[in-house]
Amino acid sequence: MASTLAIVVSLILLMYLAYRGITVLLLAPLMAALAVLLSGEIGIFLPIYTDTFMKALGGYVMQFLPIFLLGALFGQLMADSGAAHSISQWIVNKLGERHAIITVVLACGILTYGGVSLFVVAFAIYPIARDLFQAADIPKRLIPATIALGSFTFTMTALPGTPAIQNAIPIPYYGTNVFAAPGLGIIAGAIMLGLGLWWLQSRASRARLAGEGYGQHVEADDDTPANGAATPNSALSHMPLLLAILPLVLVVGVNALFTYVVFPGMDMSFITERFPHLEPSRIAGLWALIIALAVACCVLVVSRLGRWTNLRATVNKGVFGFMLPLFNTASEVGYGAVIAGLAGFAIIRDAVLNVTPHNPLISEAIAMNVLAGITGSSSGGLSIALQTLGADYLRMAQEVGISPELLHRVAVLAAGGFDTLPHCGAIITLLSICKLTHRQSYLNIAAVTMGGPFIALVSVITLGTLFGSF
Repeated sequence: MASTLAIVVSLILLMYLAYRGITVLLLAPLMAALAVLLSGEIGIFLPIYTDTFMKALGGYVMQFLPIFLLGALFGQLMADSGAAHSISQWIVNKLGERHAIITVVLACGILTYGGVSLFVVAFAIYPIARDLFQAADIPKRLIPATIALGSFTFTMTALPGTPAIQNAIPIPYYGTNVFAAPGLGIIAGAIMLGLGLWWLQSRASRARLAGEGYGQHVEADDDTPANGAATPNSALSHMPLLLAILPLVLVVGVNALFTYVVFPGMDMSFITERFPHLEPSRIAGLWALIIALAVACCVLVVSRLGRWTNLRATVNKGVFGFMLPLFNTASEVGYGAVIAGLAGFAIIRDAVLNVTPHNPLISEAIAMNVLAGITGSSSGGLSIALQTLGADYLRMAQEVGISPELLHRVAVLAAGGFDTLPHCGAIITLLSICKLTHRQSYLNIAAVTMGGPFIALVSVITLGTLFGSF
């Protein structure tokens, strides 16, 4: 009982202190140490730290470093090449200020589904959204929710093939790929998008009836992102549309080609002979995503040769940008591994697994949602849950005839639910970019990033239970 209480206390403190802005890189080992101390096992913390915490952290880094690195590099190349600007500007020109909300959502959705980092998208789209909302006289307080709907929901967790890290994390645990349960993913994405747009449009209509316009806001003259993300210069901002879209198509297309054609048609025996402990079928999904991102990056670089103002600076900025997100998530995985090794975790694990023993999808959804909410991170919560419970869920699913693909999609959808509680780092960053506060905008952010995704998750669990994965 004392060990279980120690886990609960450390989790609450992790959530509170992360909300106060303390880095998870420091919090994760400290809160793991606190849980061990309160459990009465402080004498062996150093062995736990070096053998459990660091081994789990290192294993996560080894597995996902290429995805984080290539994803961050691709996002920076898309931003600095002018490709992101060209795509978003084309959507604006086609839809215009009359459809300001759907214009911003689609611009964010296309870019994030193509593999551009949600932070890069937020920085790139905010100036466009600000001008559109001002011209349409829609309250500025709705901009963060609009960007969040396009960046943090259906393209992050639902649409098949999305290269978001959340969609890659379950692959080595379940032996799946990023296209897992494509039909259910499309249904979930449509629900999130439809409900989110309905909510935002209804809030805008209500504001219009109340006589509320864009509002009086002091806008900074300099739109250079606080994190140094480059704004496309005039020479690169006119990238031809087809050339700008090509890298996004390649991310999804090359991924699908290797997932469904190349790797299934290959004789993998030469790999297993050299690496007897490796199961190619369980890791091929990650290989396909790595190849797709690498190809897209190369195409972006080559297509703009002679037109880069400082390609070396762009590459360095992209590469350096992956480190903090990777090690934040890896530290949370290390924390989860320590917690899973404590005696009190068995009580928590059994309670979660026995919520619905004949339908592990419900139990899985609860576990992912709770841990994503506690950590304020969909990738962090998903990683901790799969590190500690993934093997149990796979076993339970096999016993009742549930496919790993359905487990994958439910896990990812659930991780994208309560991850956007107020202490979420992405939400804090988004509000900072938009120069707004939680009080002004958080209710609408919560509605589109938690309300719609929850309904989508319930729908997928229901359909998956009745008809299986499709």
